[in-house]
Amino acid sequence: MEQLSERFRRFAEMECKHSSLLYEHLARNMADDSELLKLAAHSRTGQPVPNLFLGAVHYLLLKGTRHELAYYYASIVQDPKNLAGVYASFKQFCKQYEADMIYLLKTRLVQTNEVRRCAYLYPAFCYIYQLTGKPLSLVEIGTSAGLQLLWDKYKYSYSSQLEEYGNEHAAVKITSELRGDPILLAQSPPVDGRIGVDLHINDLKHQDHFLWLKALIWPEHRERRAYFEAAAACLEQYPVKLIEGDGVELLPDIVPAIASDMTLCIFHTHVANQFTAATKTKLLESIQVLGRQRDVFHLYNNMWDMDLHLDYYRNGEEKKLTLAETDGHGRWFKWKV
Repeated sequence: MEQLSERFRRFAEMECKHSSLLYEHLARNMADDSELLKLAAHSRTGQPVPNLFLGAVHYLLLKGTRHELAYYYASIVQDPKNLAGVYASFKQFCKQYEADMIYLLKTRLVQTNEVRRCAYLYPAFCYIYQLTGKPLSLVEIGTSAGLQLLWDKYKYSYSSQLEEYGNEHAAVKITSELRGDPILLAQSPPVDGRIGVDLHINDLKHQDHFLWLKALIWPEHRERRAYFEAAAACLEQYPVKLIEGDGVELLPDIVPAIASDMTLCIFHTHVANQFTAATKTKLLESIQVLGRQRDVFHLYNNMWDMDLHLDYYRNGEEKKLTLAETDGHGRWFKWKV
């Protein structure tokens, strides 16, 4: 339990602080609560347990489970109660609905579709297009519902830029703080192919799938919910190809169907923290093998650190770049190239 306790403590300090007072408070208390840590231990192997546990509670509340705990959640009530009594209520809720919690912890995955991360994906794909001049063919590992595959269908506004970028007619407008030196943002690259792979595909037309992804968004984060709902509506207009399965295992079967005159872009954001060391190695080796056969670009973060990395092979030659420092929710990024 000591390791699990430390995960909640670090989650409170490193992720929730200055972002979610509710989750910071709950996670700090859970770190010292052996009863609830024992319940949290039912989580699936490889999952970020604090996110999964708090998401499960949030899901049950959003689903309509009646309990006083709901009055502390900004996603449910307009004026949440003071946090002074929240942990006692939280613990009582978890014990009362223990069977439901165990079922969710054993069966669900953390698959947040963080649409705002597209704010740094957009210039990254522009950068790739400037290198190749060829239409992009996208393969996303850990796609969930596929909302990030539509990054070129959104428009963007950056704090240090007066202009808007991306799709000028988009219903989804994403804002993010651009730190450091300004970057050159080109016109949206042409995209000719979008494939998303995930262990579990979320169909946003399915009410339960929609609710689960919404529950993974932290209660105070109204803007994140607004992005999610707007992008979900966009997905109805621009459907993508989604494949259920292990993206690392399936990659060698997917790539041969992608035309050689396309710029192959394999990307993933924040899913690699759920990979084992062996899976990370296998992914990198697979891309290295592909790089001997064709040009390939691998865009990712949260594999080794929070930075946005681009590894690519052109004419068999490998190059590795660190493109940007990134915030986990896409609220800001600092371009480095």
